[in-house]
Amino acid sequence: MIANRNNELNQYAEAIIRDLLDRFSERITRVEIHLSDENSDNKSGIDDKRCLIEVRLVSHQPIVSTHQAATIEQAIDGAAKIMVHTLDSTISRLDKYD
Repeated sequence: MIANRNNELNQYAEAIIRDLLDRFSERITRVEIHLSDENSDNKSGIDDKRCLIEVRLVSHQPIVSTHQAATIEQAIDGAAKIMVHTLDSTISRLDKYD
């Protein structure tokens, strides 16, 4: 059961990332997604699921976004949306100086 849930989460995270970051694909060299339960020693809590996304752009330092939420899916969605905003502004600034 746990393996199936992990596989479902992996597929969900990959689909969200591919969909939202597709327009940046020519500039991205690598994407890493880290999922965690911030207070796994306690049963559950508000906003205890965390998603951290690291994106590496060509010739640029890694960019990181993170989001905590009540569910892992919400954490993935939030971190992905933050990443899109961050990439938009970062690439806009980089293009200004090219």
